[in-house]
Amino acid sequence: MSKEIVKLELPLAVGDDGEQSKAVPTKSRLKGIAICALLFFAEFRVGGYICDSWNRHRQSAGKHDITKHWAQYTPYVTAGEYVRPPKHCKVTQVNLLQRHGARYPSSDDPVEMEAAIFKLQAADEIKDKKLEFIREHSYFLGQDDLIPLGAEQSFQAGSEMYERYGDLVSKNDLPFVRAAGQERVVDTARNWTNGFTTASRYEYQPQISVIIPEDGNCTLQINQCPSAPSHHPYTNAWQDIYIPPIKHRLNKVAPGANLNNSNVYSLMALCPLESIALSAAEWQFSQFCRLFKEKEWKQFEWHEDVKKYYKTGYGNPLGAVQGVGYLNELLARLTGTPVDDHTNTNSTLDHSPETFPLNHTIYADFTHENLMVAVFAAMGLFNQTEDLDPKHIGRKHRTWNAHRMVPFSARMVVEKMACEEEDEMRREKEEWVRVFVNDEMQPLEFCGEGQGMCTLEAFVESQGYARESGNGDWEKCFEED
Repeated sequence: MSKEIVKLELPLAVGDDGEQSKAVPTKSRLKGIAICALLFFAEFRVGGYICDSWNRHRQSAGKHDITKHWAQYTPYVTAGEYVRPPKHCKVTQVNLLQRHGARYPSSDDPVEMEAAIFKLQAADEIKDKKLEFIREHSYFLGQDDLIPLGAEQSFQAGSEMYERYGDLVSKNDLPFVRAAGQERVVDTARNWTNGFTTASRYEYQPQISVIIPEDGNCTLQINQCPSAPSHHPYTNAWQDIYIPPIKHRLNKVAPGANLNNSNVYSLMALCPLESIALSAAEWQFSQFCRLFKEKEWKQFEWHEDVKKYYKTGYGNPLGAVQGVGYLNELLARLTGTPVDDHTNTNSTLDHSPETFPLNHTIYADFTHENLMVAVFAAMGLFNQTEDLDPKHIGRKHRTWNAHRMVPFSARMVVEKMACEEEDEMRREKEEWVRVFVNDEMQPLEFCGEGQGMCTLEAFVESQGYARESGNGDWEKCFEED
């Protein structure tokens, strides 16, 4: 394996100049990086070793696989099988919106998680063998940064993009890549470009063209709508229903721990976050996973689904508007016209052909899951006939599932196609749009017949909420109570 490929697989990504990015591994990250180092000396395969291990687990686990209840903490899984374009159609443009790869807990979580662990360790006694590990357990996770699995899946996503759409690029028309400014998002974008480069056998080497700071106008991040609630009370409502019985059970087997609702939630979140950090050559579950029953994981999943729905989804009156800026950028690319938006676009960037060109065939943007949910809501994807019930788990075959919508490395792909239609007199070309979320083709019932294809004209027409900059909702983001 060449020295260059070794660099490409670094979990922290490699900078455009070939040097490791400025991120310095902290002590708490060394274990994950050491695991990933095993990959560097193995024969390169696009599939990836951690990804292969994860896929083998999914295939063998069957219907009792708890990972499908991990919501947005689930490592990337496809939600469907990609459908090739009809024979008379050819893809002419691709727009990718992708979530960052699997990560350590976000910055606010470690304090809560360590507090929950400390309470269990301070218990008077441990009455359950499944909990005995806690006496010797040390919190070892870092915060915010990508883990090896996240780096590998980002690399793999870039490889898959080239394999599927490589005929769209040339040395004069490489993918135009943007990333939100947080380090894990930038590292995800770098690993994606490196995967694309490697799959092309170094013929095409895209770079990150624009990194958008997240502390100003940024269409790849939320947090620019101060009046939107960051935590909806409906999330607490379901937490107050499903967690108390779990809390009672754990406090019974660990008398003196005095766990509260927040502690229990942190312990449940440790299961997926430790598992994805631990897994290398073989998928490995955190010991925290054994503390909870399958029924309780289903309840945890509903909690996360409700949280996404009422944070930036349909349940929040100011949720969808936070995705309007990106959607207007998408419309500009699809139609080859300047961006027309009055929400969170960065006008300086979007009005420059250097930082927002309209002449590329592949655009790749890297972001966070809450922004993706807002974009889905603004576009009209995964629409619900009724709001998610904060007090009861919804029907089994529901369409609003965070693990299907926004797992780690989630991706939405919008294709523009040119299709030839023959009639008795002439052959006409018409432009169409398809949308895939994690390879599942969306029905697009809002602009067509629900068969997954809309004419470009009909798709643009259907996006009136975005084209009108949120119909006044953006102004509500700045109204005082």
